Amino acid sequence: MRRRFLLFMLAILAAVMFVLAIQRDGTLAVLDPLDLSSLTVKIVTLVFVGALALAFFRERLSQALEAALVWVVIALLLIVGYSYRFELRDIADRVLSELVPGHAASGGRVVAIARGNSGNFSVVTQINGAAIAMVLDTGATSVVLTQEAAKAAGLPLELLAYTVNVDTANGRARAAPITLDRLAVGGIVERAVPALIAQPGQLRSNLLGMTFLNRLESWEVRGDRLILRSYP
Repeated sequence: MRRRFLLFMLAILAAVMFVLAIQRDGTLAVLDPLDLSSLTVKIVTLVFVGALALAFFRERLSQALEAALVWVVIALLLIVGYSYRFELRDIADRVLSELVPGHAASGGRVVAIARGNSGNFSVVTQINGAAIAMVLDTGATSVVLTQEAAKAAGLPLELLAYTVNVDTANGRARAAPITLDRLAVGGIVERAVPALIAQPGQLRSNLLGMTFLNRLESWEVRGDRLILRSYP
């Protein structure tokens, strides 16, 4: 009785997974020949696996059916997971943004970042492909990087000229102007962003300042979340 109930539940799950896989891109009627041939290959593969299971357990039909149905459910789960991979990635981003302060949860051109335990918004950015942690600072007129961050981003430190006066927690210092080829926060990507690189030992944290924020359509603090919105 218990095995029959398990088989019945697995059959229902398999049917649900198959319906979801079809509904992901519409009905079978709207599949182009390439997609239809791909689906046919998957079905033939499932039938082949089921036939192998039946042949292996030919003397124990109930066990064969159970094993075949388990493999069908696993295959359908993989198909549905692949079909909904973008939605699952968005869900993972949102979960990570809650568990890991600074992780950007992207939804199209909107990015949400949770406030850190320190009360600040620590933002994980990508500068020229390098992951750089920055602190949101609306009082900073520019994006400002430490020497270490600039080196990690592959910026030409040997060519810098420290000609700009800046105020830091350690007092007044000098910084070098530079243009970042690419600065990304989640799905928001800005190019040719003006920035400054502080002199060695003059800055503890990288600052995400107004030369980046002014590029956005809008930004706001809503509760404990920073919401960034880029232009279409």
